[in-house]
Amino acid sequence: MVALLGVLLTLIMVFGGYALAGGKLGIIIAALPFEMMIIGGAAMGAFIAGNNMAVIKHTGADMKALISGPRFGKKDYQDLLCLLHTLLNLGAKDPTELEKAIEDPGNSPIFQEYPNIAKDKHAIEIICDTMRSMIMNFDNAFQVEEMLEKQLLQMKEDSLHGAHALGRMADALPALGIVAAVLGVIKTMASIDKPPEILGQMIGSALVGTFLGVFLAYGIVGPWAERIKQLREEEQAFYGLIREVLVHWLHQHPAVMCVEVGRRNAPDKVRPSFLELDDAIRSMKKAA
Repeated sequence: MVALLGVLLTLIMVFGGYALAGGKLGIIIAALPFEMMIIGGAAMGAFIAGNNMAVIKHTGADMKALISGPRFGKKDYQDLLCLLHTLLNLGAKDPTELEKAIEDPGNSPIFQEYPNIAKDKHAIEIICDTMRSMIMNFDNAFQVEEMLEKQLLQMKEDSLHGAHALGRMADALPALGIVAAVLGVIKTMASIDKPPEILGQMIGSALVGTFLGVFLAYGIVGPWAERIKQLREEEQAFYGLIREVLVHWLHQHPAVMCVEVGRRNAPDKVRPSFLELDDAIRSMKKAA
């Protein structure tokens, strides 16, 4: 939603400033549908031609995320730490019960206590696969840490495909604006016998193409690509927290210390305080 407000502010400032300076919006409004058809259509066509279906779908999901905002809030981080605390304690007391829980997380009451995490396939995959590796006697903490690091790097790379695709589109838009402008100049030159006032309007309409290409690139699509990148990187911090907790557990640290390490590695704006997490864990134990 903030991204849309930013675009609205940009539109008001650009076109409002132009109108207040004495510019005639009529020329822009008259040319806008045709210039947008040329520039926007060419940009979308190039986007489809240059990306596979997976990236196109990923970009669509990214655009939804742009409106809805970050997937994980402070409550999700707190729930994740509570879930990991429960699993680590269970693993220390009864590895057999832990194995049952991670083999079928969809039906495990432990995971179902935290539905927002349970429906995130990446979080469940990292937790369950890593713990399964531990049960299979992958007791070399450094090997598991390296394995997790590679998995998270691949996840991050995959999550940024949409942002990169939009960034490339933003880079191409100024050139496509020039294409639209050149077509307008060609149209103008074909009407060179018209009166000067008509030619002036036609040249103005042609220049709208250059303006739109630059404006869309640096005022809308470019900032959106950067915001999507930020959102996806914020999500990776959520998965990185899982890695921190599990790696410290492999080093034979108590569950409470592993969870505290994870809490301190959470981003500041979503990090639960020590007391908040402690109260949540106590409440969880009482409910159990």
